[in-house]
Amino acid sequence: MGHTKFKLTGTCIAASTLVFSLHAYGQTTGTATPPGGGQRGEKTFSAEGTLTPTTVQSGIFIETPQTLTTPTTTGSRLGLTALETPASVEVLEGETIRQRGDQSITDAASRATGISQTSSASGNVFVSRGFAGNTSVMRLYDGTRQYVAGGTVTFPFDAWLADRVEILRGPASILFGEGAIGGAINTIPRKPTRDPISNEVRFAYGSQNTRRTAFGSGGAIDDRWSYRVDLSDNRSDGYVDRGQSRSLVAAGAIRFDATPNLKFTLSHDYGTQEPMAYFGIPLINGQISPSLKTANFNVADTYLRFKDQWTRFDTEWAASSTVTFRNSVYRIFSDRHWQDAEGYAYSPATRLITRSSFLGIDYTLDHVGNRFDATIKQPIASLANTLTVGFDVNRLKYARTRNDAGVAGAGVLTINPFNFVPGNFPTNVTIGELFTSQTSTRSFFAEDQLKLTSQLSLVGGLRFDRISYAKQDSRGIAADFSKQFNSTTGRLGVVYAVTPATSVYAQRSTAVDPLGGVVNTTLQQSQLDLTTGEQTEIGWKQLFDDGKGEFTLAAYTIKKKKLLIPDATNPLLSQQVGAQSSRGLEASLSYSPTSKIRFDINGAVLDARYDDFNETIGGVVFSRNGLTPPGVPEKMANAWVTWAFQPKWEAGFGMRYVGPRQINNANTGQAPSFTVADGSLRWAVKPGTTLALHFYNLFDRTYAQTLYSGNNQFILGRPRSVELSAQLRF
Repeated sequence: MGHTKFKLTGTCIAASTLVFSLHAYGQTTGTATPPGGGQRGEKTFSAEGTLTPTTVQSGIFIETPQTLTTPTTTGSRLGLTALETPASVEVLEGETIRQRGDQSITDAASRATGISQTSSASGNVFVSRGFAGNTSVMRLYDGTRQYVAGGTVTFPFDAWLADRVEILRGPASILFGEGAIGGAINTIPRKPTRDPISNEVRFAYGSQNTRRTAFGSGGAIDDRWSYRVDLSDNRSDGYVDRGQSRSLVAAGAIRFDATPNLKFTLSHDYGTQEPMAYFGIPLINGQISPSLKTANFNVADTYLRFKDQWTRFDTEWAASSTVTFRNSVYRIFSDRHWQDAEGYAYSPATRLITRSSFLGIDYTLDHVGNRFDATIKQPIASLANTLTVGFDVNRLKYARTRNDAGVAGAGVLTINPFNFVPGNFPTNVTIGELFTSQTSTRSFFAEDQLKLTSQLSLVGGLRFDRISYAKQDSRGIAADFSKQFNSTTGRLGVVYAVTPATSVYAQRSTAVDPLGGVVNTTLQQSQLDLTTGEQTEIGWKQLFDDGKGEFTLAAYTIKKKKLLIPDATNPLLSQQVGAQSSRGLEASLSYSPTSKIRFDINGAVLDARYDDFNETIGGVVFSRNGLTPPGVPEKMANAWVTWAFQPKWEAGFGMRYVGPRQINNANTGQAPSFTVADGSLRWAVKPGTTLALHFYNLFDRTYAQTLYSGNNQFILGRPRSVELSAQLRF
């Protein structure tokens, strides 16, 4: 068959030009240069029958939309574009994230299709496709996962570092191992490129005495060496009493191109946080009391301090036009400290609040590993085929120190919410080392794309994980033990390219979730099985109107078995019971009808339910069959419109809707739905200098961002706020 070319041209916001070059058959090449750098800035992609990535030529303002034609590393290791991947993959460009005013990865990801956050001061947590928590929605940094320790993941947190955020909805275990039934959120940092050296500085000031300072620099030093450096410092007085917070991130990477085909990159990222020590307010008569909107019931001497360090050495060798090797040696070190009171319950009889959950926690996590893979492009019986095989070996040491669970009689346990005196952390709470543990994982994975015809592809993957776990009780109370967990997961999908700009797909995948976090496994949990899940998904992805628009639609059903929940009578024990499922529809639309306006809209509806779930409370068994898991919204939607209304001016307006969430397994109450509106106004003062005004929660909506501590306690979202920033590029 002859070579046929399809060319779609479109425009991006405010004089940015978006050019697609699509080839129906034969070899294709293309380059993508995203603003702010990143590996994709100079990578050439070549694949039989694939679509080239988007090329963005920046004007006064840079507005880079997500694109179905950009290869991702989160949906597949084969270098496939979203159009070629039989899964729901979404890309949020870092520049777009920052232009919208999203300062954190959490805020940015919660604008993605079907993703909501349920975070607290102790870490970032997401909900996807009906499943919540860091053991069901995995967090990754540059493709490397961090094991969940203490139920929290605290890095990455600052959007300044991001070249892009890639989101895979649905099981991701074949790529990253256990802990991803609901999906995976992968932050790709800005990296060295061969572009000329460029620098950028940002200063911002806003409501709650918020101050932000950031610096970035990167480019080619000579014909072999290139670098990238990013710094970001954020401080605020917070929107509640005693709500001060601060954070600092520093990231650096240097790359050496030994030959055009052999590259070495050494990078180190450091992040430290002292987040706002706020865990919400209790409901009064089932409602949020307006008089408590700024209340903070934590102790006066509370502190939360998190430090994370990531060091990586990456090697990439294109041994030939058909064989590429990649290797990553990495070390992740985390050091986290808490001292606070996190639980508050209101008593109508006494009109007082009982303060509990006094936590004194220190822990360190030291994680080293090596990941290797090889990609081979070799026809099979004249059919184009791409195969990736690899392994990941890692070892993690974890030490946890905290107080005993019971604190009855310690300190001031009852407080008057309307005449509040914070008090201090109880002096009679004993804090000591609880346990140490070692977790070793050996994984083998393989993924393959076989092109049965020029339009029909078969994409499959398989992964085997062997996890060896050993735990030593430091108090001499519980018995030491060891356990080995084995799991095999897979995905099989088919993709049909109806046209070069339209594809439909179907897939079946499996996944496993850990028992509340592998590194925290208890003796009782070690006797149980891993939680398993299965998903069936079909979807449609479409470029339209000469490349000015993109549309996606997906339908899925997921079933998770062998659920693990805390025993209602003894939180130190767990119950592994029954099954939970969800089914839903997700859709997204990005469209630039003219060069001056762009719409980004997405929405999700789902039915999440317990299928076979009996909960024991006080020795009595209650059936929860047919009820909705707590904290899971079944309707979500996001919209953002950008309008370049004058040659040097750009306005943005967005809305985020999260539907009602159940507050407990019995579904006896709900957190109300909420809609939050944000906006931005940007002015290009001169080339390289931009002033921006960002508005948050424009209509000052009081809403529960997170359901916390038994879900009768709400962490409220940020009230109406404004920030003014200046950014210089030189």
